[in-house]
Amino acid sequence: MNKKIKVALICGGPSLERGISLNSARSVLDHLQGPDVEILPIYFDHKKNPFHISTAQLYSNTPSDFDFKLAQTARALSPTALKKLLKTADIAFPVMHGQFGEDGGIQRLLEKNNIPYVGSDVDACKRCFDKYEANEFIKSKGFNTLPSAVLKIYHDDHKKIINDFFKKHNVKRAVVKPATGGSSIGVFSVGTPKEALEKATLLFSKRMDTRVVIEPFCEGTEFTVIVLQNRFGMPVAVLPTEIETDYQDHQLFDYRKKYLPTRHVTYHCPPRFNNEIIEKIQVQAEQLFTTLGMQDFARFDGWLLPDGKLWFSDFNPISGMEQNSFLFQQAARIGMSHRDLLRFILKNACQQHGIPFTPQRTNRGGSRKPINVLFGGSTSERQVSLMSGTNTWLKLKESKKYDPEPYLLDLNGDVWHLPYALTLNHTVEEIMENCLSAEKDEKRLHFLIEKVQLRLALQNDDANEPFFLPTKTSLKTFIKNSPFIFSGLHGGIGEDGTLQTLLTKANVPFNGPGPDCSKICMDKHKTAQTIQALEKEGIFAPKQQSVTTSKFKKFKTKDFKEYWGELVQNLSCEAPIVKPQSDGCSSGVTQLKTAKDLEKYIKLAQKGATCIPPGTLTDQHNIIEMPTEPMKQLLFERFIETDHIRVSGNDLKWKRKEGWIEVTVGVIEEKGKIRALSPSLTVAQGAVLSVEEKFQGGTGINITPPPEKYISQKVLNRVKKSVETIAKKLNIRGYSRLDTFMHIDTGDIILIEVNTTPALTPSTVLYHQGLAEKKPLFPRELLEKLIENKGY
Repeated sequence: MNKKIKVALICGGPSLERGISLNSARSVLDHLQGPDVEILPIYFDHKKNPFHISTAQLYSNTPSDFDFKLAQTARALSPTALKKLLKTADIAFPVMHGQFGEDGGIQRLLEKNNIPYVGSDVDACKRCFDKYEANEFIKSKGFNTLPSAVLKIYHDDHKKIINDFFKKHNVKRAVVKPATGGSSIGVFSVGTPKEALEKATLLFSKRMDTRVVIEPFCEGTEFTVIVLQNRFGMPVAVLPTEIETDYQDHQLFDYRKKYLPTRHVTYHCPPRFNNEIIEKIQVQAEQLFTTLGMQDFARFDGWLLPDGKLWFSDFNPISGMEQNSFLFQQAARIGMSHRDLLRFILKNACQQHGIPFTPQRTNRGGSRKPINVLFGGSTSERQVSLMSGTNTWLKLKESKKYDPEPYLLDLNGDVWHLPYALTLNHTVEEIMENCLSAEKDEKRLHFLIEKVQLRLALQNDDANEPFFLPTKTSLKTFIKNSPFIFSGLHGGIGEDGTLQTLLTKANVPFNGPGPDCSKICMDKHKTAQTIQALEKEGIFAPKQQSVTTSKFKKFKTKDFKEYWGELVQNLSCEAPIVKPQSDGCSSGVTQLKTAKDLEKYIKLAQKGATCIPPGTLTDQHNIIEMPTEPMKQLLFERFIETDHIRVSGNDLKWKRKEGWIEVTVGVIEEKGKIRALSPSLTVAQGAVLSVEEKFQGGTGINITPPPEKYISQKVLNRVKKSVETIAKKLNIRGYSRLDTFMHIDTGDIILIEVNTTPALTPSTVLYHQGLAEKKPLFPRELLEKLIENKGY
């Protein structure tokens, strides 16, 4: 038998991108570990202190979760203990982004202790990390570049350098960014030297960097390309991804656009460039990989300029590894699954270090039951549904019990059976476009794909996901031909009882509650009315006012003022929450503070606005995604002021208000009975949880279970019992997630809403709660349990 290899997975770190590092680490854990690979997770906190953490803790959502729980759940490591632990591994795999991860810091530590590792060495990382120095370096080697200038934090020549730069290069618009930050955070587009100086001063004041780069705002088409090193040490560029975003208002491809799937940006993989341009990108990327002295793998960002030249603007020694990241998207185009790719990188790195490793083909057993995973749809939460569905599909691919296939419900209500490569695009629209052009793209790209596969020197088990043309069918036919449907549809037909009715009539088993329960829970007003009888048990519904949007059709400003006065009085609340009465749990939800806010919200809703831009409403700092379907019924709710809770480093800052906090609780059915999982304390940055905080890994904070210092076990037990009472009243079957306010002294709860198809994204709170069980339920086991409980 082949020897099992132990891989030290290194994540976290001090940079602002450490949340993305945790997403990357989860992907590596999910897809690399197996009977022949053992993962040893090591986490560095924001002060670069190392900890030995469990694989379970990797599923916590954010660095704040990690840092707060480290004392209870992890083992702090002294330099000697860290070295000793690393020595137990065969090889290290750093997945730390930004400072300490990609600047040569962790690589230097590993080299000092003679620990072999995956990825580029210290010198290559240092060469790539400083954007100004990297640009100057490749310029000296004859590559095309754009001009740039650098500002240093303690120098007093910033204004002169900026003015000279704008004047010398006739710059109309520029980009200001940290010299050694990631490619998404702290990057600004500016129109004047004065604005450039303001943004540079802001970056220095926040200590985001000690050096700031100024460069022209690039006119051209953005792309990114992955480079892999084959077993002979040769770099091979995979098919690039074209990044299409709206630069009309000089907006940048920022953190939100990169990591939260929305239509504000579109990825084209394959790109819409002709084959000659694609090959030109590949050749230059491979040349740069060698010139920079890189190893194993990397991601390069660049631009196709209007004159046909290329400019490579960013060099990432450790590419992001979220489930649908560029790394996996591009590898899938040449037939490699997540597992295939990670094992390819690990195998070649081991070979270079002289470490014997022959990956075993995973034997999942030949009697796995087929599962059709459905996601997408046409609601405003379709992109979150895509994240949930693809994550469920990817996790179940490693199951020994079930054999999942991915299916997309498109915007027109048709269902597409997807090949691996097309499932990883980051929006429903992208997948639809790729399905429609698949045959044409396959003919155009066949030569390029074969060429990449040949140059990678792939061996038998290196690429196990061959491409096939997607096929389309009706929803009715899809249901008829499905043995079991695992629905990841959020909102719309996925949660209002429509799909559940169709499946029940067709006698097709499915996850989650039945039609009647789904229909009630989708309507937040009906849900509240249904549980009103439970007040004697300490279970309450929020004070609400339901109204049709047609009521406001002929409203003038004075009418909005008058209605606002009535609303505030009826709800006994100066700043109520507004939300669609029957939609998902995040679209169109916000707090209104003035009659003008009400007027603006209603008018945007009437226009069918897809979002409310930041700054539209009073104290609105984030974009508010709006429902895709017209809102016929609105719900105004009394705003419940919660205790002021913030996570700061390894501490929880708790300022008492009225004793109310927001908790979310999953329920799961076992042997016909619904049981509540451990409640999770949710910490929002604003009045309501944003889309990012709910669904984007690395942003929202959920503490599972809430700390006993503030909430007794007795109170938590009462909350769990109350949640089970609500579940019984609503006839919840299978599983669901209940969002509530709870009082930390009494255990009374106010039900906000019930999600009958809760998100199953990579860092969902349901996974945290499963792992908090006496016998921890790991994510794949939890998914398997949801299927088993339906008798399949």
